[in-house]
Amino acid sequence: MKIPELLCPAGTMEALKTALHFGADAVYGGMKRFGLRAFAGNFDEGQLREAVELCHAAGKKFYLTMNVFPFDDQMDDFVETARIAYGIGVDAAIVSDIGAVVTLREQVPGLKLHVSTQASTVNTAAVKHYQALGCERVILARETSIERIGKMASELDGVELETFVHGAACMAYSGRCLLSAALVGRSGNQGECAQPCRWQYHVVEEKRPGEYWPVCEDDNGTYIFSAKDLCLMPVLPQLIEAGVASLKIEGRMKTEYYVATVTAAYRRALDLYARDPAAFEAELPAFMTELACASHRDSDTGFALERPREPGGAEGFHQDREYIARAIQDSRAGEAARFLLKNRFHAGDDLELLTPAGVKAVKAVPFLREKTGAVVDTLGIGGEIIAMQVEHDVRAGDILRGEPRNHRR
Repeated sequence: MKIPELLCPAGTMEALKTALHFGADAVYGGMKRFGLRAFAGNFDEGQLREAVELCHAAGKKFYLTMNVFPFDDQMDDFVETARIAYGIGVDAAIVSDIGAVVTLREQVPGLKLHVSTQASTVNTAAVKHYQALGCERVILARETSIERIGKMASELDGVELETFVHGAACMAYSGRCLLSAALVGRSGNQGECAQPCRWQYHVVEEKRPGEYWPVCEDDNGTYIFSAKDLCLMPVLPQLIEAGVASLKIEGRMKTEYYVATVTAAYRRALDLYARDPAAFEAELPAFMTELACASHRDSDTGFALERPREPGGAEGFHQDREYIARAIQDSRAGEAARFLLKNRFHAGDDLELLTPAGVKAVKAVPFLREKTGAVVDTLGIGGEIIAMQVEHDVRAGDILRGEPRNHRR
């Protein structure tokens, strides 16, 4: 049995380090231009070099997102950016546009290319076409079912298939949406989406101006263009058996806490399935509970089982646990572990320590505020370093979390 690569988002350096800590086989991130998440932290040239070095030192890979649709006047800079990235040592560039594929093959021939989901690839003929152009991997459109993926994989040789397994989904075909460009002048295909599909809408009849009817399912109305989040944890065995080479988690705009929670859950799920498929089925409810601890909209399996149960109605974010702090150095059980504080908590709180090996219960006790040397019961100043005795071994990068105080549950 070949277990697919687990590919995780790295919108910032902290998210990248978190993904590696919690078991990613590879990460994907963008530079300051030409990626479809223009408002993520992204990497300048020096940061990209550091990111690639961190990944390679850990035996992992870094894929660079260059998946905008470049216009002619952008192409020279696009190629130069790819040339710089190749020199730094990225493991592949993710591109959407066939012109970009052809141009990079000619001008940066050593750079490996992956075809973005933005290319809307849903059939074997298209995959073979990209393969003939020298692409090593195709990231399939989210609209492709597992059954179809399996049939495609059986007919292909020498080219890999990748698919999204978790995260936000777009109401347009593979994310090729014009709503943002039309309504606010920010093109999603240039990485600047304002997410108007998440806005609330009402209906007005032409002859009754000013009379608005909500298109509602509840007191808050409904988000008729908004797709539910994707969660393919329940069908992970079918994806593995279909022959997918890489499973991708969406989220370059997400926090390191989100990256930690989702990466850890899928890492443990994949490893458990590799050891004992029956044990995976038994643990599936626990994995689903764990995924709910990160900020998310209501989710379903998207098009994996042919079509979503409901096309929309994702009515906002909720999460079952809140990011409290991140460990900044290793410590032994019973010692004072040092954390970078993110959100307030109180001595006596029942907390959890999220580690690559699983989740451990922690009882909060009075802790040291390193800036002042005072021992306190609570502190609401994010970014400060605290030291608190913990009854478990702690590794730098582990996450402390608790009941939501500042986020909707």
